[in-house]
Amino acid sequence: MARDLKKLISEMTLEEKASLLGGKDFWHTKAVDRLGIPAVMVSDGPHGLRKQNDKADHLGVNESIKAVCFPAGCATAASFDRDLERELGEIIGNECQAEDVAVVLGPAVNIKRSPLCGRNFEYFSEDPVLAGKMSAAYIRGVQSKHVGTSIKHFAMNNQETRRMSISAEADERTIREIYFPAFEIAVKEAQPWTVMCSYNKINGTFSSDNEWLLTKVLRDDWGFEGFVVTDWGAVDDRVQGARAGLDLEMPGDTSLNDAQIVEAVKKGELPEEAVDACVERVLDVIYRFLDNRDETAVFDLKKDHEKAVGLAGRCAVLLQNDGTLPLTADAKVAYIGGFAKKPRFQGGGSSHINSFKVESALESAEKKGRKVTYTEGFLPDDTAVDQKRIDEAVAAAKAADAAVIFAGLPDSIESEGYDRDDMKLPACQDDLIAAVCAAQPHTVVVLHNGSPVECPWADDAAAVLEMYLGGEGVGEATDRLLFGETNPSGHLAETFPLKLSDNPSCLNFPGQMKSVNYAEGVFVGYRYYEKKEMPVRWAFGHGLSYTTFDMTNVKLSTEEMTDDSELTVTVDVKNTGAMAGAEAVQLYVADRNGTPERPVKELKDFAKVFLNPGETKTVEMHLTARDLSYFEERLGDWYAPSGKYELLIGDASDRILLTKEISFTTEKVIPLHVSVDTIMEELLANPKTAPIMKEFLAKGTANMGGEAEEGSAAAEAITSKMNEAMVKYMPLKSLPSFGFMTPDELQKLIAKLNG
Repeated sequence: MARDLKKLISEMTLEEKASLLGGKDFWHTKAVDRLGIPAVMVSDGPHGLRKQNDKADHLGVNESIKAVCFPAGCATAASFDRDLERELGEIIGNECQAEDVAVVLGPAVNIKRSPLCGRNFEYFSEDPVLAGKMSAAYIRGVQSKHVGTSIKHFAMNNQETRRMSISAEADERTIREIYFPAFEIAVKEAQPWTVMCSYNKINGTFSSDNEWLLTKVLRDDWGFEGFVVTDWGAVDDRVQGARAGLDLEMPGDTSLNDAQIVEAVKKGELPEEAVDACVERVLDVIYRFLDNRDETAVFDLKKDHEKAVGLAGRCAVLLQNDGTLPLTADAKVAYIGGFAKKPRFQGGGSSHINSFKVESALESAEKKGRKVTYTEGFLPDDTAVDQKRIDEAVAAAKAADAAVIFAGLPDSIESEGYDRDDMKLPACQDDLIAAVCAAQPHTVVVLHNGSPVECPWADDAAAVLEMYLGGEGVGEATDRLLFGETNPSGHLAETFPLKLSDNPSCLNFPGQMKSVNYAEGVFVGYRYYEKKEMPVRWAFGHGLSYTTFDMTNVKLSTEEMTDDSELTVTVDVKNTGAMAGAEAVQLYVADRNGTPERPVKELKDFAKVFLNPGETKTVEMHLTARDLSYFEERLGDWYAPSGKYELLIGDASDRILLTKEISFTTEKVIPLHVSVDTIMEELLANPKTAPIMKEFLAKGTANMGGEAEEGSAAAEAITSKMNEAMVKYMPLKSLPSFGFMTPDELQKLIAKLNG
């Protein structure tokens, strides 16, 4: 049904317009009964529907309806599987239709700058391309059911400490290359119906007041068409927010701020046209949902629970394995640790789901008649070392063919609202794992956590299986993985450093009282570790399988690119093992032109492929000039210098299997305003000024060190490399001092260069 929203808005009073720009309560927009405009409901739920009908709140304190808890973002990103994300989105979209929810508040795509961020379990990755591509797939899935998404938190919400007041301080290149692209990719590829702005400031301006953020970047640069909603309680100055492009304030009651909008319009401080634009964007989303209601949709808890089990199995990452996994059906296995009996499968806070059904790995094993015993070892909330429990666990491990320790972070350590204090597991778990590994060579560690942990015992463990926060189906999924009914195929969406102090943000997290300095710039995650040549526990993109794969026959659609080119990369992938499985093919790009301050390589595309034993499939990935580029602040645009670039294909950032080189030519020129302080290096690097300076140098100015008698001490002191450096780094203002030209001639040269 086509609706004339402009006509509808023209029939509203100013007060009615303002009312639509604020919530009615925690989860509903306001209605305008006089004009038949109904309220609609929004709900938390990037990995499950947290719909509250009574005693609503934003932090998971009060209970929501029974729903299915799917794997959290930390887990689904590790699948490297766009199809999985879209499938999850479709399931949640259908659930929203069944429950009359217009917009689901997710996905959460903020970059994992530090392992300590308390909300990392909701976020996808340390890499912006992976986060962006996966979020776009999720958004397409949800919105295919005519339900909106609210991608969040825009932008630079990378910590919980002082999140409602902190100012994230970073240069534009860092923001554009690391912290924006996940949002940008999602907007351009999937057009989320709404974007949620973050609590924090960016370089001193609150996100909700930031016209550069909400209008210049989001709408003008990226073409966003939906409405911007605050994070709950994130309004700073409501009138300035309306000017900046903030459409909807949540939660209600917003009547005081609605009145401020009315007053500002009447005083001429806010154009009514700006209010109309906000109202139209809100109404467009409301009616997109209402006009496409699916009254036949059913929230099938049992069916969706089974889907949650399957998704969790596809997200798990096998970090190491000496052959102990998969376990054989007749093996006597000691299950150790409280998470075997009561798994940790989700994080705390606004995404917390009132789960329909939670079955532990122990219950799953017992139902199937597996030969498992259970020893407590530690309780999920324990931190203190209990030697008696450790001794009992060691005895159980010795009596078995293999031991499986279910470890992880307690609820109290990892949650929205606060950041972690360190990167360690509780001491009782580390000590227990070390003791059991020493007693039983076939010890498997299963991890339940939302972000990396230090693993000092890793070299002694036979296998490590990362389940992340795998949702309510994690117990059954773990059982299937341990005993080979499912083949693990996840790959890390974040680096596991050896220790916290290795992380690039360590010295600047969580910052001072009022600001946090993103001093590491673009060197976040693997970009930093590779540039520093720093060893890590497990690299970004790493993940093992119970089968093996070969990648061969890489082909490029072209080996020469320009600013407008697109490049298709194809690779043959073969399952060379005896078990069906899936592989994540990763495509990285490396600048081979000596461009300063660029990462060693950066992920630019990926593909997940399922293969039966002996089967070969060809996967396809794509690149544009943007994928070769960095954000050049002097140009205010993306820029890749002409030259050579290497394409690197592998199954992890530290396991590159195939390479190809391409050449690139750009018509873009970095603007250069020449002054007396401009150095020769800049002029010789710029294609417009280089010919002038080469002509100048050819006239005898190359020997900046002056003449020295052959064989003299002076001649020995002035090496050719020194002479070259003196030319390269000399500012123009020094030329008259060395007698190469007069001051008047210098000014004429500068004028010529600027011309």
